[in-house]
Amino acid sequence: MTAILKNFIGGEWVDGSGVTRNINPSNTNDLVGEYAKADKAQTEKAIAAAKAAFPAWAQSTPQVRYDALNKISTEILARKEELGRLLAREEGKTLPEGIGEVARAGQIFAFFAGEALRLIGEKGASVRPGLDVELTREPVGVVGMITPWNFPIAIPAWKIAPALCYGNTVVFKPAELVPGSGHALAEIITRSGIPAGVFNLVVGSGSVVGQTLLEHPDVAAISFTGSVQTGRKIAQACVLSNPMKKFQLEMGGKNPLVVLDDADLKTAVEVAVNGAYFSTGQRCTASSRLIVTEGIHDRFVAAMAERLNSLSVDDALKAGVHIGPVVDQNQLDQDLRYIKIGQDEGAKLAFGGELLKRENPGHYLQPALFTEANNNMRIAREEIFGPVAAVIRAKNYEEALAISNDTEFGLASGICTTSLKYASHYKRNSESGMVMVNLPTAGVDYHVPFGGRKGSSYGAREQGSYAREFYTTVKTAYTFPG
Repeated sequence: MTAILKNFIGGEWVDGSGVTRNINPSNTNDLVGEYAKADKAQTEKAIAAAKAAFPAWAQSTPQVRYDALNKISTEILARKEELGRLLAREEGKTLPEGIGEVARAGQIFAFFAGEALRLIGEKGASVRPGLDVELTREPVGVVGMITPWNFPIAIPAWKIAPALCYGNTVVFKPAELVPGSGHALAEIITRSGIPAGVFNLVVGSGSVVGQTLLEHPDVAAISFTGSVQTGRKIAQACVLSNPMKKFQLEMGGKNPLVVLDDADLKTAVEVAVNGAYFSTGQRCTASSRLIVTEGIHDRFVAAMAERLNSLSVDDALKAGVHIGPVVDQNQLDQDLRYIKIGQDEGAKLAFGGELLKRENPGHYLQPALFTEANNNMRIAREEIFGPVAAVIRAKNYEEALAISNDTEFGLASGICTTSLKYASHYKRNSESGMVMVNLPTAGVDYHVPFGGRKGSSYGAREQGSYAREFYTTVKTAYTFPG
């Protein structure tokens, strides 16, 4: 009988009020684990523990925080193969992708270990004679973290690491669909030497655990990654709470990849396939709109179909697999609905879109490529979050740029071209937070800012030194020596 893995509250592992079952999407007969489900009362206990631990942790030395974060990083990196296998098994991305994500989580903690030592203030002259002015940064307090299922260890890492680095305490709610990686990360954090209450894990539903975090007056800030609809509800709740909460939202994307006539065809195809279909297309940065100019359009479509036909879709843990399963039946149903919507709208399903059977029962979907799409179609405007992409024909660069920016989202964008002129112009004029040239839209560094514009993001950027803007508050102090 499988042991039920517990929540972590106030320095202790505690039972829950229910159970979350974690199912392997590559083999739905495989139970990855069972996890204790927190209720409102337990979430409130976690918040109380974080509040009680905050004053001492906020005043801890940079060396103490460095040592803890460095220890977390070291263990994550030492166990990346094991943890990557767990991640691939529960979420469905391929084993190399899972291991890579775990390594990134370890690198994030290492980066913020260093940031703990680099946080300094400023001292300046006042405009009034005889006064000193000091600018310092202080932690905001208890931070509630609500993370998604598609990056179950990297996204928690890039929220938890800076929060702890800058002296905040944490109540962490991982996605209920994939609690395994979050729980494994929590176990590592508990061994880092941080005091009881500084970090707390509560697995449970958004309607219970998430709502409690939003409503509780002792939670000072909420960091959320997920859907636009939920993000808007969180923003409203944070503004209406008393006191108001600081909030940071990373939401959807409908990211364009522009392919110009002068692009290297092989490069463009590899960039498009990686950005649109790897990780089963379940990335907010996926390039699901492929905007291709007329001179290269037909060759690009033919080469895309040939490349997609060469990809292996199978169990995420098997060697040589390019694309794993969709994460669960609900997401698979959504993908299939959008494929039908695209056909009903008049787009041509040029490749794929069929359910696949493999050795074990799983949520396998052949990557789908639409052609003859236009930017008014739902498949070109709404985030599908699956291995589905649409090719949109453009007359020239100017039209491609206009189509690229014609979206309510603004997370990532890309262009494939050998022209420095067009690459430079696109970087300057693309209405997105991140721009890639001859690279997939999905795939970013951990030491620089992550985030978008328009409906994709709200609040301070995540990752890199810019994370301090959310996890700290600035204090201005005036002194008259007397």
